[in-house]
Amino acid sequence: MTTPPTSGIDLFADEVLLDPYPVYAALREQGPVVHLPANDVFALTRYDAIRGALADWESFSSASIGFNPAANEALAGTSLASDPPVHTRLRATLSENLSPRALRGLKPRIEAKADAVVAALVEQGGFEAIDALARALPLEVVADLIGFTGHARDNMLRWGQAAMEVIGPMNRRTAESFPVAGELYAWCSQVGAADLAEGSVGRAIFEAEARGAVPPGAAGHIIHQYLGAGVDTTVAAIGNIVALLGSHPGQLALIRDDPSLVPAAFNEVLRYWAPVHAWGRRATRDVEIDGAVIPAGAQIAILFGAGNRDPRHYENPDAFLVTRNPVDHLSFGYGPHGCAGQGLARLEAHAVIEALARRVERLVVGPEVRVPGNITRSIEELPVLEVIAA
Repeated sequence: MTTPPTSGIDLFADEVLLDPYPVYAALREQGPVVHLPANDVFALTRYDAIRGALADWESFSSASIGFNPAANEALAGTSLASDPPVHTRLRATLSENLSPRALRGLKPRIEAKADAVVAALVEQGGFEAIDALARALPLEVVADLIGFTGHARDNMLRWGQAAMEVIGPMNRRTAESFPVAGELYAWCSQVGAADLAEGSVGRAIFEAEARGAVPPGAAGHIIHQYLGAGVDTTVAAIGNIVALLGSHPGQLALIRDDPSLVPAAFNEVLRYWAPVHAWGRRATRDVEIDGAVIPAGAQIAILFGAGNRDPRHYENPDAFLVTRNPVDHLSFGYGPHGCAGQGLARLEAHAVIEALARRVERLVVGPEVRVPGNITRSIEELPVLEVIAA
């Protein structure tokens, strides 16, 4: 039994957030768990250690998913930040509206929306991919799904970004985002069924609360989670699709020749560039990983992107290969807290990849612009300089 190795790296330094992969590789080589005093966390770096921790909710509690006490306090009682059996009950309502059966009816609408957006952009011959596609599609899909109108619909992007940013440590980014995240929190705490469009999932959640299927007051928390956890990460993933297929024309050609590769391509996008940089857990007891002991009470940082590039699990992990089909990637989490919205994210992403593969021979992309973000790793601007139509 030993103490884990230590590194002087600051996980949330600007240069690390902009390109964490060299840091992930260095930490992975040190061990499956590395103590980072700069952040007061024990980072999980290798695939098996991460997957094991995500499955073991009794040793790794979700009561501390954030890296500052204020965020954890604000999230207390939500599905994201609770453990079974409380989590199981809250999650059931969230998942009910995101099950494959519930989403089946949305599929044709989302595919038609994605195709229309891509067709219009191809027609233009060049476009800014983040605003025009990566943000436009998820914002419209989630707004329609939950039934957001007016003020809430206008603020979805700001609120969604801030809700993820405040999960980071108490740095400048977190401090600046707290007031905006507070707007979302305040709105969710006073929203009622009448504020949401008729026939929407949001309305259905309030109906579930009214009949006692979820605890009193939980409906607002669930709405918060749809927006807080679902928008920013999907925007990041769709931006990554355009950037990666633009910079790997051979991979786009493979999908065009064989459209059945669409789900595999999205799995590889998620593995190659994880939308979430770090996510928290709290050790409820002394936990041993490969002989190194994490002390009880320690804050854990789960590094999905490090696990997704672990050469112990994936061959040639630094190559982007759409035929790989890494169905076991870590970007949607694993275990009881596996991403509740992954079915919806897949619908949107598959629709975008399908539309691009069908309509585009080649995308010529300019350099991507990134802005450091504590939790979500996304592209801020991505110019598509030229579109060669199929």
